[in-house]
Amino acid sequence: MQAADIIQALSMQRHPEGGWYVETFRDANGGQRGHSTAIYYLLEAGERSHWHKVKDASEAWHHYAGAPLALHRSKDGVTQETVRLGPDILAGERPQAIIEADEWQSAESLGAYTLVGCTVAPGFDFSVFEMAPPGWQPGR
Repeated sequence: MQAADIIQALSMQRHPEGGWYVETFRDANGGQRGHSTAIYYLLEAGERSHWHKVKDASEAWHHYAGAPLALHRSKDGVTQETVRLGPDILAGERPQAIIEADEWQSAESLGAYTLVGCTVAPGFDFSVFEMAPPGWQPGR
């Protein structure tokens, strides 16, 4: 399986933060925004999602296929922690990680590609999405 095959099979489109995505679920019971949303998200080798945050919603990341993913996060914009998402639990990888509301995050595939899922509650909306200025990193 190649990244291009997955992108085509799942009808993914480019995400403003980098990588590819497709929304797979929006809970209609929560109004226009929804109580929660879910997407598939794919990063190819050499791609990195730009530092960003969802101001008022928490996000659960789930590893599905491909290489492990380095998920970088910063609660205070100064220090940085990295969680490695992947299937090798005994080697310290985790199949799931949580990014809290208003927490900075960035991700990168550690191989040819990584396919993950992201579930956001309350539902994701670009009006509460903030991208860091170009070149920004925690501690700078």
